[in-house]
Amino acid sequence: MPVGPEDFDKGVAAAKRYATELKEKRPLAEQGNAEAQAVLGFMYDEGKGVPQDFAEALKWYHRAAEQGHAHAQNNLGLMYAKGEGVPQDYVQAHFWFNLAASKFDEPEGRKMSAGNCDLAATEMTPAQIAEAQRLAREWKPKTWAEVQAMERQAGKQR
Repeated sequence: MPVGPEDFDKGVAAAKRYATELKEKRPLAEQGNAEAQAVLGFMYDEGKGVPQDFAEALKWYHRAAEQGHAHAQNNLGLMYAKGEGVPQDYVQAHFWFNLAASKFDEPEGRKMSAGNCDLAATEMTPAQIAEAQRLAREWKPKTWAEVQAMERQAGKQR
């Protein structure tokens, strides 16, 4: 299919939007804004306005997810289910999907995350499902300061 000048113009406009989004969201994300962190996670996950980088996507999704951001929790679950940026881990995928399903305000989000949770469960043993459910029951949202402390601690353990 031939590409016309209008397609090129649409691409340029999209690139400008993502560049603006990155410029606006990065400072907010670095200050702990979970919504901005989730947006950066998506941009890196999909390669929108930045080179695709699953490690960066994982970092930003995880920061937002730990603060209780449902979209970030669902997308983090997808990364674990697919093994993108992390080793494939259905227990972690189920855990994050389960949390997202309980956090979404809109029914479509709850349904999507619950469906993802069910799909992950088809790849798991009953013991793994029980472990994922235990993790979800025990999880508590964290403040930005607590997320930063977790990252520092994880850095010391490497």
